[in-house]
Amino acid sequence: MDWHLIIAAAIKIVVFVFFVTLPLVAMSVWAERRVSAAIQDRVGPNRVGPFGLLQAVADGIKFLLKEDFTPAHVRKFYFWLAPALTMVPALLTCAVLPFGSQLFGEKMVIADLDVGPLYVFAIASLTVYGIVLAGWASNSKYPFLGGVRSTSQMISYEICMGLSIVPLVMIYGDLNLGRIVHEQSQNGWALLPLWGEGLSLKGFGLALPIFISFIIFTTSMFAETNRLPFDLPECETELVAGYHTEYSSMKFALFFLGEYAAMIIGSGLCVTLFLGGWSLPFGWLAPATIDAEVPWWQGLIHIGAFFAKVIGFILFFIVVRWTLPRFRYDQLMRLGWVFFFEIALANVILTAILLWALK
Repeated sequence: MDWHLIIAAAIKIVVFVFFVTLPLVAMSVWAERRVSAAIQDRVGPNRVGPFGLLQAVADGIKFLLKEDFTPAHVRKFYFWLAPALTMVPALLTCAVLPFGSQLFGEKMVIADLDVGPLYVFAIASLTVYGIVLAGWASNSKYPFLGGVRSTSQMISYEICMGLSIVPLVMIYGDLNLGRIVHEQSQNGWALLPLWGEGLSLKGFGLALPIFISFIIFTTSMFAETNRLPFDLPECETELVAGYHTEYSSMKFALFFLGEYAAMIIGSGLCVTLFLGGWSLPFGWLAPATIDAEVPWWQGLIHIGAFFAKVIGFILFFIVVRWTLPRFRYDQLMRLGWVFFFEIALANVILTAILLWALK
């Protein structure tokens, strides 16, 4: 047994999950409240700490100290199981995200799998079980309706999301996210092919299918994470609070954490596939090969670049939430099945034709 690999993986798990992802969840909640306040010409949290920065800590303490009330009419085992099934898959998906190149000779990815996107889709799809269980186990009409809505919504948009990355897999010929990022560091980001081979006829010729994939992937990610304008499973004006109507205290907090963790991991996946992951623009400080030794300071810059892009994408999530109105449910399903599904299939065919014509 290689104890070195086990210890290195354990350190990366602890650092990435407990010292990066969870604090980023807290800061995302704070940023959402401040940005929404600015958009609506309000003040926002400004009492707990400078600029209200400790508001998330105060909210966490409040959740811990609130009474953990379980209604008598619920199916108790599944009622308790549902929040964990929502939170855990969101954290497991971060295992394959390359959040840097190298640091002290270690690859900055927890599990360097050759089937990274497939792993993400397989684990992320388990989240729907937690939401369905929450709706069913609550034994109440509004949570049940929220669970049913979430099931059909997530299944519908998972298909579109999966099809949207097929053109990228065809172009790069690889399912390893680390190698995809390294290829983008050398030859231009998928969405911005402005250096290396990205400036060639092939790079410009493939810009259209990649842009279509980006639009479908990003929109589907909004639907997968139940964010506005696709928050139909929990919309307050129709279903009170949807599938977590009956939840309180830390069980509700787990749903809350799961939603924001899924948003952060989804942003990381989008950055990895379309915006070069940890790489800098124009190939700056890009390692010559994927296994090339990288100085520690350069590794830290790559990690900082990755999280800067992720934070930018999270802010985009927040602005969209407080800018666009909510879809009607028939509009949401029609967009997924009548438009995105067919466009994603056509985009795969278009990519194949362009690759054949440009080879």
